[in-house]
Parts: sequence; C-alpha cells; structure tokens
Amino acid sequence: MRALQDMPISFPGLFGDWSFNPDPIAVHIGHGIYWYGIILAIGLLAGLVLCMKQAKRYGLTEDNVLDMVLWAVPSCIIGARLYYVIFYLDLYRNADGSLNWGEMVAVWDGGLAIYGAVIAGAIVAFFYTRHKKIKMGAMTDLAVMGLLLGQCIGRWANFINREAFGAETTLPWRMRLWTSAKEYIEVHPTFFYESLWNLIGLLLILLVVSKARRFDGENTWFYFLWYGLGRFWIEGLRTDSLYLFNWTFLGQPIRVSQALSLLLAVTAAVMLFYNIKIKKHSRDELLVNQVAAEAAEGTAEADISTAEAGESVPAGQEEPEFPQPPETQNGEGGETDGNTH
Repeated sequence: MRALQDMPISFPGLFGDWSFNPDPIAVHIGHGIYWYGIILAIGLLAGLVLCMKQAKRYGLTEDNVLDMVLWAVPSCIIGARLYYVIFYLDLYRNADGSLNWGEMVAVWDGGLAIYGAVIAGAIVAFFYTRHKKIKMGAMTDLAVMGLLLGQCIGRWANFINREAFGAETTLPWRMRLWTSAKEYIEVHPTFFYESLWNLIGLLLILLVVSKARRFDGENTWFYFLWYGLGRFWIEGLRTDSLYLFNWTFLGQPIRVSQALSLLLAVTAAVMLFYNIKIKKHSRDELLVNQVAAEAAEGTAEADISTAEAGESVPAGQEEPEFPQPPETQNGEGGETDGNTH
C-alpha cells in the first residue's frame, strides 16, 4: 500500500481538519534536492556534533571522530542502499527480468535501510580502530549516541515522503494519508514511534548508562538491546516491510528487520549479562581512564624533570665575588690628590 506524495497529511483525531501538504522536493533543480536528503544530512551533522562534544568522555579526540566519519558516511550510504535493494530486488527489474542498474542507485527516490548502514558502520569501525590502535568498544560507545540522534531526526524524512507508516488504526493519533484522489487510509504513524523511541534511548544513554559505564562496549550493547526491542515491535505494525525472500515461519512471511531486531536484542541482552554479572570489569579498563592515567604519568615525569633542572648549584661552584674599588692614598673614601699617572 503506497500513499500519494502530492496529497495532504493530517491527524484528524488530534487536529481535526487541519492538514499539511509538504512537497518532497525542496528545490526543483535537475533531479531536485529532496527533503529526504536534507533531513538525513541534518541528522548526520547533529550526530557528528554530539559525538565531537562527547569524545573526551570516551578517551577519544575530535580528530578520531572526523576521521571515522570520512570513512563511515559513504560506506553507510552504500550499505543502507545495498541492504534495501537486496531484499527488494524485484522492484529493480525491467519487464524482461533484467536488473535496472540506474534505478538501483537512485537513492534520491528513497530506499535506504538503517540496518545496512549499521552493518557497514560496524565494519568500518573495526578496521579503523585496529589501524589507529583504539578500543573498538570505546569508539562504538560514542558512535551509537550520534546514530540514535541521527535516526531520531532522519525518521522525519519518511514523514515528508509519506512512507514507513503502519497498518490502519482508529487511535486518536492516527495519521491520514491519501492513496488516490478520493480514497484515504488512517494508519499508525510508525515513523514517529521510532523517532520517539530513539530519543528516549539517547537520553537513557546520556543520563544513565554512560554515567555508570563499566566496560567499553556497554553503550553499544545497550543500543542494540533498546533499538532491537523497539524496532521489533514497530516493524510488526508496518505495511512496507522488507521480507526474507520467500521464507516463512509458522506460515507467515519473515520480516527481515523484525528477525534481525530480535536476534540483536537477544544477543545484546546476553552480552550485557555476561559483562556485568559474570565477567567482572574494573573501570580502570575503560579507554578514557587509561588515557587519563597515561596523561597523569606524563605530567608527573615532567614535574620531576623540572624539579631536577631547578636544583641549587653544587658546592665549590659559588658565584665569584666582584673586586672592591681601591682605597684612596689619603685613606679616605673621598677624592684623590689630583695627581694622575
């Protein structure tokens, strides 16, 4: 079920007849500059700024964040598109069954899957942190905060495109979308559910989880647990899910994102239990504390060197005394007798 992108959006249970009719294209130049891309770019920049401001709390620098982003952004876009195309491959076939490569790369028409971006980002983080000799857990603990903020903002791009909505409902906050000039549907605004869920998850990490962090990677596993649970529930409401080919479970087609969300949530719960209850961690293991300890050690060594350089001069090397002026012939300290030699 697809909604028309040139028809108004309304919430009749909340705002009555008031409606909003955004044009998906912000600037009509060439293929057009879409609100979809603008909103995703805003989400990316907001996530980047957040990560740069939080970097020191994880033993990292702003340069680490910028270097990582330079590699991660193009990789995540490719990963998000590739994931979407693989599971919606039939949408990109010509009438004769051949693949339409031009449509495959047309990201401006929508079609990015967040899990594809997460997978690509994890691969980039693995290689980047190995190259820089940084703890991957510390980098991903920082990155998931920016990711949550970016997802929170980015979901509003789906609102502008009239996509990623749920099944029909009569709830007061239902969203009305038009499927033709005369027919409409009233559905779950699942884009908003996920945006709000991500915002709550971000606040939990910032205000609770990160303040009691016991090991590098704790924020990361919490993200997968929180996002996995929310996405599992929300994906079940959506009408545009990606399906795992023609596979079924108990007679029902398997939604890719729902299955992956459940797998990630269970894995994250196990990893959190193991690292918190079974494998006891010391906070000294955190990269930020290791960096602080190294800095303190370096400061102490510098202080010792400064103190040694400033010690008093050894005995026998006292400064020489300056000679006193000779006394006058008349024994007084006054003028001479006027004879010069």
